Amino acid sequence: MTEKSFYVDACIYLNLWKKEGDETKGVPYWKIAKDFLKKIDDNNITIYYSGFLLKEIKYVIGDKLFNEKRRLFDSSPNFKKINISSKELNEVRKIESESNFEISFFDIIHMILSRKTNSILITRDEKLLELSKKYSVEAHRPENFL
Repeated sequence: MTEKSFYVDACIYLNLWKKEGDETKGVPYWKIAKDFLKKIDDNNITIYYSGFLLKEIKYVIGDKLFNEKRRLFDSSPNFKKINISSKELNEVRKIESESNFEISFFDIIHMILSRKTNSILITRDEKLLELSKKYSVEAHRPENFL
């Protein structure tokens, strides 16, 4: 396992908590997400997250399930919350505009925060993987670390 830290996109947590993936097509996404997060935890590697990540997850899964699942971020010393500066938010808005709003505001925030922390961005979003290359942010799918 790498010594680098990670910033995990909301889609990976949603894969896990919504049990996403078709077992007839191989290992389902939720299982990959579970194995990835367990490996990170077992190796005491830092995972960064932000209030924007929590807000995105809460919006998708609703208050009740979110309140149950957010304990993950509080229960492990490996999770570290980070904030975004106003200068970085301005950069996010600029990138959002330059990408013709094809990449979500939250995804660009995840990319910028990953760069800020010098961590690897973990996502399944193809457009975000491509955009990350353009901005020299290392980004991969979780299975690349299993």
